[in-house]
Amino acid sequence: MIKELIISMRPKQWYKNLVIFIGIVFSLKLLNLNLWIDVIAAFAVFCVISGCLYLINDIIDVDKDKNHPKKRNRPIASGKLKTRHAWLSAVILLIIAFGVSYLINIWFLASAVTFFLLILIYSLFLKQLAIVDMMVISVGFVIRAIAGCAAVGVIVSPWLIICAFLLALFLAIGKRRHELVVLGKNAGNHRKILDGYSTEMLDQMMNITTSALIMSYSIYTFNTGKIYIMITIPFAFYGLFRYIYMVHAENFGGEPEMLFKDKGMLLSMVLWAVLVIAILYGSSISRFLGVF
Repeated sequence: MIKELIISMRPKQWYKNLVIFIGIVFSLKLLNLNLWIDVIAAFAVFCVISGCLYLINDIIDVDKDKNHPKKRNRPIASGKLKTRHAWLSAVILLIIAFGVSYLINIWFLASAVTFFLLILIYSLFLKQLAIVDMMVISVGFVIRAIAGCAAVGVIVSPWLIICAFLLALFLAIGKRRHELVVLGKNAGNHRKILDGYSTEMLDQMMNITTSALIMSYSIYTFNTGKIYIMITIPFAFYGLFRYIYMVHAENFGGEPEMLFKDKGMLLSMVLWAVLVIAILYGSSISRFLGVF
């Protein structure tokens, strides 16, 4: 039962909660070791909440999943994990998660509850509404970022929060486009919401989102107080353009985690991250190393 429970909670999807760390990194608090307990606890809480939401979603869709060629093998749909056991596990884990959230602070608890309710409503209703479905997913990433800030008691640039929203929307559009291309005329039979989209429409949305993301990130770098952070702009842009190339030329976009398997994309992300840390924390790291 434990194995099936863990599988149903989709640990491979928990990397999305890494957005939690935006607050501590970009508020220049990364080297404050006293805050790491709270931010790691915050990450763990959102992983548990995300896992419980996957459980609840599988319970809601159990009858539909039983008739799906792939989803019927999921633990709940296949009967390996009983529905009542999944409900009980979700309730217990949520109580623990919200309890830990309260111990972190009340603002983090508010963020965690808001995230849970939003994604629950999404699973019940909003995922059936074209455009709204992608917007809600993107707002979920914004809430994660805000929760990370609340956990360590910091405030980051609103432009950075906007970037998180636009990047999540950018990836969601790419995923929807991939589903349309792969499934073709039968897309609506697999997922009804896809009838509300077309590749032309999604291409236009991706163009608009890309432009907005480029502008937002550029404005953010101009207002950080760290002038050299602008050096990261070309690497961020390359990552966006590389993704667009993969979507159109290589029919890519199904699962965002596949980004880590593309060498060009992985290299740009690593270089961007290294530059950000070096620029934001270079002097602090030098002083720290000078102590030894």
